[in-house]
Amino acid sequence: MGATSMTKHLPKPPSAARFWALIPSAGTGSRAGVDGPKQYQPLLGQPLVMHTLAAFLATPRIEKIAVVLAPQDGFFATLALPPSVLRAHCGGATRAASVLNGLNFLRTQGASVHDWVLVHDAARCLITPAQINALMDACADDAVGGLLAHKLPDTLKCEAHGRVTGTLERSDKWLAQTPQMFRLGDLLKALALAGDQVTDESSALEALGLSPKLVPGNAQNFKVTYPEDFALAEAVLRARLAAPKTVQTNKGKP
Repeated sequence: MGATSMTKHLPKPPSAARFWALIPSAGTGSRAGVDGPKQYQPLLGQPLVMHTLAAFLATPRIEKIAVVLAPQDGFFATLALPPSVLRAHCGGATRAASVLNGLNFLRTQGASVHDWVLVHDAARCLITPAQINALMDACADDAVGGLLAHKLPDTLKCEAHGRVTGTLERSDKWLAQTPQMFRLGDLLKALALAGDQVTDESSALEALGLSPKLVPGNAQNFKVTYPEDFALAEAVLRARLAAPKTVQTNKGKP
């Protein structure tokens, strides 16, 4: 079934919808091999999650940013955060539960069911304002919403007992990234029906028979998951800091 037939029944959303960001940050990062939650590990002298927040704070169209924390998480208690960053101590046992709780929290902060919510992994600390804006531009008038994703660059193998059992066609395969941007009301409904087993928001919308839009992302927007990822993320951040800034001379303009 094509995307058109899957979206034609959805009502046209109001044009004045706002953009909110939701960053689940209640996980422990057990695969990262570090002492404590990986999102609080230092990268270039700052906790990893602060690099993530910086990208959203540099995106003016974002109304508010809610960081979903474990109920007893005191990490942000002593940090001076901008008023646009909200602490939501409602993290659940799974990512899906944290996102669902976070959406309900946004409702208490004035978010409408018609507003857009950009859900982003705290551990994807290399996201940029340009990528966030690209997603918003691509999906703001879409009936469903969408996600950043990266075309699969490698050959994909199936495995059993440590041996290859087949090779999959990769031309139509994408690696899902975040942010993933959907209407708050649609996300509430989809996650409530999908339960705790979905690993991203797109999966929940797909379970309703909808086809989220794929917006090309970037290979650098990876999720810090394993011990070696910290060094790679830090190398990318260092390279960005060292890159020459574009100078706009505005010649010929007043």
